Amino acid sequence: MTNKTQPTTSAPHYLISTLDNRCPRCRTGKIFASGNPYDLKNTVKMNPTCPVCGQPTEIEVGFYYGTGYVSYALTVAFSVATFVAWWVLIGFSTEDNRFFYWLGINAVLLIVCQPLLMRLSRSLWLSWFVKYEPNWKQNPPEGLDRVIEDQMES
Repeated sequence: MTNKTQPTTSAPHYLISTLDNRCPRCRTGKIFASGNPYDLKNTVKMNPTCPVCGQPTEIEVGFYYGTGYVSYALTVAFSVATFVAWWVLIGFSTEDNRFFYWLGINAVLLIVCQPLLMRLSRSLWLSWFVKYEPNWKQNPPEGLDRVIEDQMES
């Protein structure tokens, strides 16, 4: 007697799929057209739909305006993290310019990481509004009621 069990496929973890800019519905398809965040002409250019499950990436006109708040929160968290790391590793003093060195290094790091933070904020924002569908192969994405084709990005 043979034991035939179907292989179980577990869903990719939410955090890993979000950090890797994957579709929140199937957690396998890439949502950005270019894999390189430092391709500055295409940094935030997204596929119109997920190449794997067909989930539209722009749910409604102006959907990604809210990512400004997410990006702001990420930059504040990044700055707090670098501040704490600087304080623990180097320290601050009123007798020298270590605080200003931290400000300069933090500003440079934020500029260098900005394309990554912009993509992460879009990926997070989309994942908060599109839920994971374990049976995405059998269930197609729902229709979009608030989309006006003439106002969509081209």
